[in-house]
Order: sequence, then C-alpha cells, then structure tokens
Amino acid sequence: MFLKAQYQPFFKILTLTAAVMQSMSIYAEEESIYELPVIEVQAIHTDNNILTTPASLYQIDASPQQNNSNVNLSEVLQGVPGLQINNRENYAQDLQISMRGFGARSTFGVRGIRLYVDGVPATMPDGQGQSSNIDLNSLSNIEVLSGPFSSLYGNSSGGTILAQSKEGEGKDSIQVGYNAGSHQKQQANIVLQGGSEHAGEPAYVLSSSYFDTNGYREHSGADKAMTNAKLTWKLDDGSKINWVLNRVNINADDAQGLTRAQWQANPKQQVPFLKQFNVRKEIEQTQTGLTWTKPINDKNELYVMGYFGNRAVTQYQSIPAATQQANTHHAGGVIDFDRNYYGLDLRWKGTDLLPNTVFVAGVALDQMDEDRKGYENFNATGQYGVKGNLRRNEDNTLWNIDPYLQASWQFLPAWRIDTGVRYSNVHYKSQDHYLSNGDDSDGTDYQKVLPSVALSWEILPTLNTYASYGKGFETPTFTEMAYRPDGEAGFNFALKPASSDTYELGLKSQNDFGLFTAAIFQTETKNDIVPADASNGRSTFRNAEQTLRQGAELSWQQKIWRDLNARASYSYIDATFDADIPATNTKAQVHKGTAIPGIAKNQAFARLAWQPEQGFQAGVDVRYMDKIYVDDLNSDSAPSYSVVGASIGYLWKKADWTVNSYARVDNLFDRNYVGSVIVNDGNGRFFEPADGRNLNAGLSVTKAF
Repeated sequence: MFLKAQYQPFFKILTLTAAVMQSMSIYAEEESIYELPVIEVQAIHTDNNILTTPASLYQIDASPQQNNSNVNLSEVLQGVPGLQINNRENYAQDLQISMRGFGARSTFGVRGIRLYVDGVPATMPDGQGQSSNIDLNSLSNIEVLSGPFSSLYGNSSGGTILAQSKEGEGKDSIQVGYNAGSHQKQQANIVLQGGSEHAGEPAYVLSSSYFDTNGYREHSGADKAMTNAKLTWKLDDGSKINWVLNRVNINADDAQGLTRAQWQANPKQQVPFLKQFNVRKEIEQTQTGLTWTKPINDKNELYVMGYFGNRAVTQYQSIPAATQQANTHHAGGVIDFDRNYYGLDLRWKGTDLLPNTVFVAGVALDQMDEDRKGYENFNATGQYGVKGNLRRNEDNTLWNIDPYLQASWQFLPAWRIDTGVRYSNVHYKSQDHYLSNGDDSDGTDYQKVLPSVALSWEILPTLNTYASYGKGFETPTFTEMAYRPDGEAGFNFALKPASSDTYELGLKSQNDFGLFTAAIFQTETKNDIVPADASNGRSTFRNAEQTLRQGAELSWQQKIWRDLNARASYSYIDATFDADIPATNTKAQVHKGTAIPGIAKNQAFARLAWQPEQGFQAGVDVRYMDKIYVDDLNSDSAPSYSVVGASIGYLWKKADWTVNSYARVDNLFDRNYVGSVIVNDGNGRFFEPADGRNLNAGLSVTKAF
C-alpha cells in the first residue's frame, strides 16, 4: 500500500504545510506589489509552467556570474532533491549519478537516467549515457525530472536530465576565459556568439575549451578538449530551427578504488599492484542534431528532431595475464569499440481541439550499431598496458520504435488530469566474428507499455497539489550484458529488464516567500538490475526479484533581500531489497530488507549567495551526505560527511566590456571522505576518495562589437 504507516506522519506534515502555505499565499497576495515571474519549462510537453506541472521538476539556471570551473556537471546540480551526484575524481569513469536510487549501480557513466542536450539524446538507445559532452561554458539551464512522468521518455528513464545551451543574442561578442586550481587543474575557453536581426539569418554560439589536470590521486591525470556549436534560425512563418554540433576528446588515467585500510592510510594512493597495468581510457565522441518546431496554426504545432553520433572508446583494464590465459572464453583486458547511433523524434501537439485540452502524439526511432573488440592487455614480453592479441570480435545492433501519446484536460477550473502512454520496445542482436571459442551470436527483444496519470488541484493561483502514478521500464545496457557471471563467452542475454510502479504525492507553492516544493513517493521494482560482481574494472550484473524505494523530498528557494539568494533542499530515500536474493557459488544470500548499496538515505543542501548584476559577489554552501553501503550484504559503508564550499568574485561591466573574476574553495575544512563507492567490488576496493581542500580561481573577459 502506498501510504504505509511510516508515511502517515509525513503526510500529516504535508497537509499541514499546505494549510500554512495557503495562508501565506493569501497574505502574500494581499501584500504583494509585483507579479511573480512564471518559470517556464520544457520537460512535460503538455505544460510549460513549473508550478502547474504535476511532477517533481526542478530548473537550474546557469549563473551569469561564474563561480566555479565549469568542468563537471556536479558543480551545477548539487542540491536538486532526489538527485545523488558524486564526483569520484576519476575522469575515466565520469560522474556517478542516481535519481531516487535509479542509476546507483553504475560503475561508470550514467544508467537508469536519460540525458538530453538541446533536445538531442546524450543517452545511447540501450540506456547508457554520459555527462561529459555537456558544455557548461555555454549552458543556459538544466531541468531535472523525476517520478512517474519521467516514463514518458521511455526506456531507462528512472529520471530525466535536460540541458539547454544558450542561443546567440544581441551584438557579436567574444569571451576568453582561463581558470586554474589545485593539482594543476586548468581550463582555457573561448565563446563566440551573436544574435540575428533578420528572419532566416542564424544566431550563433560557438564554444571551445581545453582542460587538463594531474589529478588528486596517483594515476588520475586527465585532459579533455571540447567544442560545442549551436545555430538558431527564427523564420517568418513562426518556425524555429536549432542545429547543434558537439565534439569531445578525453584521455584519462584510472586510479581505481581502495580498501578501507588503504583509504584511511593514504587516500591519494593507487594500489601498488595496479600501477603495472597503466589503467586508462581514451574517448572520442562527435554528435550532431537538428530540431525544428513548426506552428501550423494557433492550435497545432509540429516538432521534428533528428540526430547522429559516433563514440569510440578504448579502455585498458587491470586484469592479470594468467586470468585471461586460463580461460579461452575470456574477452581480454582491453575494451575497444566504435559505435554509431542515430534517431528521429516526430511529434504533433494540438491545443483546444476539445475544450480545455492539450494532445501530444509522436514516435521516437533510435538505432545503435557497434563494432566491439577485445584484446589482451599485454604483449609477448609480458608488458602490460598495451594492446595484445585479439580475444573478442562482434557486431552489435540495437533499435527501437516507440510511439507515445499524451493528453491534458482541465475538466474544472481548478482541477486537471494529465495522462500519457508510451510503448517502449528494444531489440538487441549480436553477431560473433571471433569463432575460435565458439559462435556466441544471439539476440533478444524487450517491450513494455508505460502508462502514466496525474490528477492536480490548483488550491490557489500560487499553490498546487497533485497525485500521480507511472510505470517505468529499464533494459540492461550492452555494457551490462557484455560479460556473463560464469566467466563464459558471449552476452548475458539471461538478464531481464526491470519494471517499476511509482506513486507520488506533491505540493508546490510560489509566492513572495519563495518557491517551495514537497513530494513523497514509493517505487516498487521487479527484476531490478543490480551488480553481481565488480573486479579489476569489469562488472557483471544480475536481477533482484523485487526492490522497494520510498522517500520524501523538500526544496525551497528565494531572493531574501535585494541580491541575497537562498536555496535549500532535503532528500530522504529508504531503498531496500524487497525479496531474498538466493546465494550462488560465490555470493551469499541477500535477505529481504537489506539496503540497496550505493544509495544515501539522507541528503541535505543549503546555499546563500550575494549575486548583484555587477560588483562584488560571494557565496557559501554546505552539503550533507549520509553513509552509503558498498555491497549487497551491507558489510561496510562509506561514512556520512558534510562539506562546505565558499566563493568570492567581482563582475565589472562598462560599455561593451565585461570582466568576471572569481575564487572558490571546496571542502573548506579539508574533510577526508569518500566521494563514491564501487558497488560489490570483488577485491574489496570499494572506496574512491574525494578531493581534500582544493582551490580554484578564474578570469574571463568579454568584448561585444
């Protein structure tokens, strides 16, 4: 039952909060002397108002005052309720991002959450995503959608993150920036932009940057080159075209994890045994996409999105030669793949075709073609960290065609119902070309109907509440199926897709006292995909019969006085296995009620910032993270921690010149804590230490012409 006994007290608090917020809203309406701004969003296609959207939806605007290095998405998204984003100080494995527990199993990249940049997927069709191609130097805003309505985005949408880059506007301008900090971190960037005065002429933004670092830990250096371009046409007929191009090149060493004893002795170290392997990753990705919005008349609108990308990865792992030689089915210690991916999204939107209704109908088509090879990570002389003999060679394909429908009906002045349904289907096929150990060609299909529904009530123009339900669907990625737990060759097509049912109650208010949101939720998942084992940089996965996630989220933001802004949030999630997981030859039984590893039960965040349009800037923030269990048996955990960050800066403007300077310190009190954990690591090296006290400072100069 959704509102179980432990939720009844919180529901009473939520009801009391609604009454208090209602009285505050009435008072604010009487005293207010200005109209509150409408916060527009794009995540739910039938609504563009954050207050009336019946879902947990948060928008983070990019600050015009730079106060961080603009390298990692974690710099922007801290404090979003329900979002756990861990910087593992490891550029070979990307950030560790989970939302209400979805994605916490990922040892690298982003899974269980869908990412979009300017409407173009940054998540592969199989559900594997990465945040490394989001250019923070040209970022406009980010929307974070969680809960039942995230299933509108189909497979692997336990949550959705939509980043939007800036569009060119005003005079042509050039911005040149440089920042540097601890561990010889440095980034140089340049941004060119300009608006358009005539229909048919594009506005443009061109951003390019180069970042490198020696790394906080031994063998954790990295360099990253990125270019992001965006052209925008606004035509006479009211249509709008965006064309985007993104390229990123990353070379990163991988320090891997530490045991608890190693972390406590020296968090900066790499395990001595691992140094011989020269573990590292090389990534090249190029992606382009086009979106076209065309109003047919005042009631009908068409939307078309098409994209194409290529991603090539070579990863050197720390697998000993003896392990590879002992098993003729072993795929080697070097992963090498080249992947093309492409797709379309065609959508129609109709407004007031029936009284007080909005309809959306569309279809999404995606395909991925991958050439995957595996090599030994040693040569004939026994030297590690090189590409040796071929051990795996296959062509993998995946495709889906997902039709979807949405409808929104304002059936009473203060009451509205929103519904949606999507048929998600994913088709996998692998063609084996390395036949000396047998033919492991195989394939499988997954499909699910994903309904969602929400009932919302506008208590006041400044106070809304809603109740919603949605069914989610998550297939294993090619990476998660790439290796079988028994060590045999071929894909682990025995992995089943996860299916979830999510219920949510929410409350939102926007008035002179600020923007306030509250939500409680429950998610029941069958066949949840969980790590089976992780060893030497390689992970295998299995299904848990049933899991349960229950939680609550609160957020508040407000301009307190003049240019003094405040933000605060709190997240609670109780994530457990809701059925026993039987023991295997190498794994003990996991009992019902055991906590799912990788998920913090409590998170809190608060920020206070002085941010005038120009002049002196300052800010301070504090973040709390609860302990995180490292494995299914809850045998150990990364301890809870609180860290503080602070920044100062000065923004100077005169005529066509703008100079922005800042300095920032993170982990102000030099707390020794674990940034993330490697769930179920077979060697007990679960812990990836976070950086100690670290400094960063930067300067940018902008000239308009």
